[in-house]
Amino acid sequence: MSVATERDRAGRLMRRATYASIAVASVMILVKLGAWLLTDSVSMLSSLLDSLLDAAASLVNLVAVQQALVPADREHRFGHGKAEPLASLGQAAFITGSAVLLLIQALQHVLTPQPVSNTGLGIGVMIFAIAVTLALVGYQRSVVRRTGSLVISADEFHYRSDLVLNGSVIVSLVATHLLGWVYLDPLFGAAIGVWIVYGAWQVGNKAIVQLMDRELPDEARARIRGIATAHPQVKAAHDLRTRAAGPNAFIQIHLEMDGGLTLDEAHRVSDAVEADILAAFPQAEVMIHQDPEGIDEARHSFPPAAASSKLAS
Repeated sequence: MSVATERDRAGRLMRRATYASIAVASVMILVKLGAWLLTDSVSMLSSLLDSLLDAAASLVNLVAVQQALVPADREHRFGHGKAEPLASLGQAAFITGSAVLLLIQALQHVLTPQPVSNTGLGIGVMIFAIAVTLALVGYQRSVVRRTGSLVISADEFHYRSDLVLNGSVIVSLVATHLLGWVYLDPLFGAAIGVWIVYGAWQVGNKAIVQLMDRELPDEARARIRGIATAHPQVKAAHDLRTRAAGPNAFIQIHLEMDGGLTLDEAHRVSDAVEADILAAFPQAEVMIHQDPEGIDEARHSFPPAAASSKLAS
């Protein structure tokens, strides 16, 4: 499969994942709205607010994915991949906003507790939500494995958080119904709000990593070096620099070869190495500089990988 075909396939998968996310969020909004109106549960309201934010974030993600997949042009020579981390930052803001609203609502119910009604209906709705969310998360994980998309990964983490949220709502409704503890429901709602804030921090942190052009993980860098030096005419490799922008990776590396090679021969070696790297990283753009073996040149000096693994992860 050619690199262009692989990129087209990844683009289709990413779009389908965003469509699926929007569809699931829309269904959950309708179902949870009815359940909240019938139960007046803060935990149910927290889940409804989360679904509203899911829908908003998924719409932003759809726009970001469409933009990130636009090919490089005259004004954006490195492509539009950073639309993904920018959208992820927006998603983190959405998530934090929902958590603040939820905490306010929970505090109001702690000060003026109210009984929860129709708990059976609420539990049924949450079981339905868990089943649908599990299916979506499974699909999103498959897409992330095949594309490496930051936006889809952030969305998958968000919906994985929803599984915990929905499970907590069930526990809250059951405990409130069986034990009659009117304070339990708002306390569960507040705890879920804290969980949502944590999820927002995780999503935002991943986005900042890409926006700050942090290196690819050490495992990926070691794989790139291994591919480069596996060619029989490559004596060594140095000055490997990498970064990611949404679904795209950018790889720069210097190859050391026999100084007696002609320019045409060195170019052929570079093309072969580039093809091997692209086979392993089809969403990458690879830039290779050719150096004669043994020529001393100024090189970037960084801490060894073991010492900087935390920064490169």
